[in-house]
Amino acid sequence: MTPPDRPVAPVDARLPDPPAEHAPPAPDLAAAPYPVPLHPEPAAIELVGAVRGRPESLFRKRLRKFRRLKRGYYSFLIIITAYLFSFFLPLVMTHQPLIVKYHGQYYVPMLRFHAATEFGSTDFGEPDYRVLKKQFADARASDWVLMAPYPYGPNEALLDLSESPPNPPSRAHPFGTDDRGRDVLVRLAYGFNISMTFAILVTLFSETAGTIVGASLGYFGGKLDILGQRFIEIWSSLPFLYTIIIISSVIVPVYVPGRNQVLQPSFWLLIVILAMFDWVGITYYLRGEFYREKAKDYVGAAIATGVSEPGIMFRHILPNALTPVVSFAPFVIVANISALVALDFLGFGLPAPTPSWGELIGQGTENLTKWWLVLFPLSALFVTLLLVVFIGESVREAFDPKEYSHLR
Repeated sequence: MTPPDRPVAPVDARLPDPPAEHAPPAPDLAAAPYPVPLHPEPAAIELVGAVRGRPESLFRKRLRKFRRLKRGYYSFLIIITAYLFSFFLPLVMTHQPLIVKYHGQYYVPMLRFHAATEFGSTDFGEPDYRVLKKQFADARASDWVLMAPYPYGPNEALLDLSESPPNPPSRAHPFGTDDRGRDVLVRLAYGFNISMTFAILVTLFSETAGTIVGASLGYFGGKLDILGQRFIEIWSSLPFLYTIIIISSVIVPVYVPGRNQVLQPSFWLLIVILAMFDWVGITYYLRGEFYREKAKDYVGAAIATGVSEPGIMFRHILPNALTPVVSFAPFVIVANISALVALDFLGFGLPAPTPSWGELIGQGTENLTKWWLVLFPLSALFVTLLLVVFIGESVREAFDPKEYSHLR
């Protein structure tokens, strides 16, 4: 007897579904169990910025690279600190007192001239405040004189010394005096401010003019480029030194007593003359940069949207073409400092008695037996140029276009 047929369950011919793969949840930075540092490292900032879709700018990358180059970064800090401090030299190194108290009244000789007779002296002209301070102290009265920390001026001739100038270094004058009895340390300090200010202003004016000319030649091209290049070749062939000699013979530089060294008319005249010859070099680099950049897509997009030509040149192309300007700027400053020292040494620079490194070096060559007139000015010039060169090398390495290029 055959068994009854059993109901057969339907067979599912489909393959079983694979196990679901669960993607790990995105980390929640706000709900992190660890405390978020108040001052994260630069690498962490760059990572968080990349996660949030805000990549670090190219300038910040270059600035961070410059800070990692310790030799140039520390040189930059030293130069900036010394240069900013040099603007306070009239409060630190001067023969004029900061405040004078006489018979219950207060005087500020740095702001207004006071004759010696106003302080009970029979001398003519401005009093010797160091002597006046000693007289007030010997009288044991309520009168007093507050002198600067280093009470000697840059143009003050110290005629009360025991020997005839130039005098060797001493406790009162660590760097000695020059052939006119003026303190060498004070003149070196004021000369640093004049040299750096002169070099920075010449660099600023010349680089600005060279950038405008080079940008115009590279962007417009054509006949303007051809004629502009011929003019630059003719202008650069003019002899710089002979031009300075001719101008100095026609326009006699004048020193105005009582005026700040940087506000002298001869100072600005020399700046204009050097800037007239110093703008040529950077034009070649800016011309090439604009030729390269104007062929890129973002320039075509700016033209299609109706941006004006000055806007395309200076708002779109120029920020991408400033690498040679920034890289060469420290070396241009070195060249301008050297040019000022050379002109002062030859006698065609700033007029006497302006504190000048070149004038002190000239005194050293005339008095070779006075070693302090040779050693200290040359050492100040050497250290300053060395620090600026270190800055230039670091800036050039940090702004290297191959460092962050995607075409390598």
